[in-house]
Amino acid sequence: MNKTIICSTCGTQFLANPGVPEFCPICTDDRQYVPESGQLWTETIELKNRNIKITQLNEQLYALKITPEFAIAQRALLLVSPNGNILWDCIPYLDKPTIDFINNLGGLKAIAFSHPHYYSNMNDWASEFDCPIYIHQNDAEWVPFKTRHTRLWDGNSMQLWDGINIVHIGGHFAGSCVLHVPELTTKGAMLCGDTFNIGRSKQHIAIMYSYPNIIMLPRDEFEKAYKKASHIDFDTIYGAFENQDIEGNAKEIFETSMQRYKDSYAL
Repeated sequence: MNKTIICSTCGTQFLANPGVPEFCPICTDDRQYVPESGQLWTETIELKNRNIKITQLNEQLYALKITPEFAIAQRALLLVSPNGNILWDCIPYLDKPTIDFINNLGGLKAIAFSHPHYYSNMNDWASEFDCPIYIHQNDAEWVPFKTRHTRLWDGNSMQLWDGINIVHIGGHFAGSCVLHVPELTTKGAMLCGDTFNIGRSKQHIAIMYSYPNIIMLPRDEFEKAYKKASHIDFDTIYGAFENQDIEGNAKEIFETSMQRYKDSYAL
């Protein structure tokens, strides 16, 4: 069995054979960071004192988050759907209570991603639930290591089932995506991860090259991403972190926020 190691800053799992990498390639990229204390690594066994908090957001949607917080502290979203459940994004730990909870709901039929910062220990999850991992081809270079579960896809969208689509947006990463779930709410829901970032006031939605380093997107990249997202019908958006849910008027807030970007690029 291959030995693995986990970056303590972003939570991404890498192979430790033949040796531990000097630096995490995801954290040395401008969209992330290596902390001032330097590169730190950990192993799954060191996370055993943590739990996964499960919160129901909707009749068909649950949030999964490691507690106490670890690494980026994002949540994964578990979508329960008649023809198969989907895990949107991932968290770098999986325990037996969570395995049992998901299996009681019918297991997983797929894991899909917004972008590379949330790949985490995706291969452990895919192995446990024996399901494919869907990643856009444009982000293939960021996959730490592939297994038989890895599925790279290309194009503007990938239809799953029950009307659910992975939609390629770009912007934050070349392969950044959202998950569109038309039947989750009255006008549909968008699960966005960090492809878009919901402000604390919930009155603004951001799209940037780097959120922690506050780097704007080039104008042409913004315009391409906005054009793709503008065609999606939704009234609700669920982001990567707790308290990043906008219900009912999300499309209006999205359009207002994107107009601010358009106005700033016009200066």
